[in-house]
Amino acid sequence: MRTPLRITFQNTTPSPALRRMITEQVDHLEQFFGRLTACHVVFKVPDGNHRTGGSPYEVTVHLKMPGGVSVDIDRTPGLDERFADPLFAISDSFRRARRRLQDRARVLRAEVKKHRTRASRLRDSELSKP
Repeated sequence: MRTPLRITFQNTTPSPALRRMITEQVDHLEQFFGRLTACHVVFKVPDGNHRTGGSPYEVTVHLKMPGGVSVDIDRTPGLDERFADPLFAISDSFRRARRRLQDRARVLRAEVKKHRTRASRLRDSELSKP
């Protein structure tokens, strides 16, 4: 990456274990798609007003790629109790980021099938007539 990884912890003190896990996940993304130019990860714990047993953690991943293209993963979990585990929340966000990068890589390699318009289908059928 051109710029160093930024990790922000909101409503909590920074955790070395979570920071290490996030760094490992970003390293894995860089191995998969080495053209990342920047990455910012926000790990958010619900504030005191919303904190109850099993409150969901939120992990937002902002990736920048060459050409000004960005990939943002910022899904709020809702009522899924699995997001009460910070490790699951981090893993899920990076799993989504990996899928988005795979989709983007397919587009860049022109592996995505383009659908023809109705006009081009009509034109092709007229050309095939004797």
